[in-house]
Amino acid sequence: DDMEKQLHLNLLASKPPTAGGFQCGSKMKMGPGRKRDFSPLPWSQYFETMEDVEVENEHGKDIFRIYCSGSHGPVLLLLHGGGHSALSWAVFTSVIYSRINCRVVAMDLRAHATPKIKNPDDLSADTMAKDIGKVVEALYGESPPPVMIIGHSMGGAIAVHTAVANHVPSLLGLCVIDVVEGTAMDALNSMQNFLRSRPRTFKSLENAIEWSVKSGQIRNIESARVSMGGQVKKCEESPSSPGMSNSIDEGIIEEEDEEGAEESNKKKMKEDDQEMKKETLFTWRVELSKTEKYWEGWFRGLSSLFLTCSVPKLLLLAGVDRLDKDLTIGQMQGKFQMQVLPQCGHAVHEDAPEKVADALAAFMVRHKFTEFKEGYLCFECATLGC
Repeated sequence: DDMEKQLHLNLLASKPPTAGGFQCGSKMKMGPGRKRDFSPLPWSQYFETMEDVEVENEHGKDIFRIYCSGSHGPVLLLLHGGGHSALSWAVFTSVIYSRINCRVVAMDLRAHATPKIKNPDDLSADTMAKDIGKVVEALYGESPPPVMIIGHSMGGAIAVHTAVANHVPSLLGLCVIDVVEGTAMDALNSMQNFLRSRPRTFKSLENAIEWSVKSGQIRNIESARVSMGGQVKKCEESPSSPGMSNSIDEGIIEEEDEEGAEESNKKKMKEDDQEMKKETLFTWRVELSKTEKYWEGWFRGLSSLFLTCSVPKLLLLAGVDRLDKDLTIGQMQGKFQMQVLPQCGHAVHEDAPEKVADALAAFMVRHKFTEFKEGYLCFECATLGC
């Protein structure tokens, strides 16, 4: 059963709760200590700018939101997983930007926190790959700088489709994070059950952040505080509307000393009063269950497509058991570089941004795509000799 849960991860950029994990009304005790801070963090703490990029298509104009840092060096184009947003790359961006000379562009994919899309329901691999090419063209015109595409989960699949279709002519390399065709295809049958097991609504953004950390979806509290705002939005319907059940509000508690607990209770009552006045609930931005018809198209044939990309490739995995037959053979033949980052959930770049940044920096320097920033010593390179 645990293995089946693990298989779901290759579609969703989320890790489901562990067995006997979070349920509405259950009390999760985190041991002694002060209450942890689940307040949201702003994007501006991690990226330099946020822009809306307008692109033309058959139906008119689409607008995509991007978050950027840097103005020199190769472009790291970051594509998030299903249901997530560009903000899932926030902590990783600040780390990689301190390591190597590069510029970062993290993009909200269609229907994922994007401001205005003419046909938001079309999440086919083909359409999403074309979006990537159009955004790169809108940003850089006819002669784009060298681009390294890095994609997680669904974003990793879209990165491969973008590379194969040559939508980014200045493509330098490809990095795919924790998505493998075999395990992804196996997971599709039970994905809807996993989606149904998630809470439908949260009473606040803080509550959503708290759930994401304590359910194990994101194991890095800092990343959760900046990225969950890209996963959830304020509900358009009122909380009393039908279909708004399965909400998480009570029951996530911390052990505190008695004095702290009393103070916290008063504060909570005050917050609850304010909450009732506001009557605002938060829900998921993307109804992933409605995207089911596209799932197979994202992942079918992905391993062989990945192997046919002529650029240097890096595959980062949360566990070696995720490799399928095609990739195992390709890895033996040296067709790509692979690194396993243990002790991570599926959202590898959120759980371990420093490890992912180290692996990517070493890969890019080894291939002479860029250099380390002055004064930064890469431990991996010092030991392996890049």
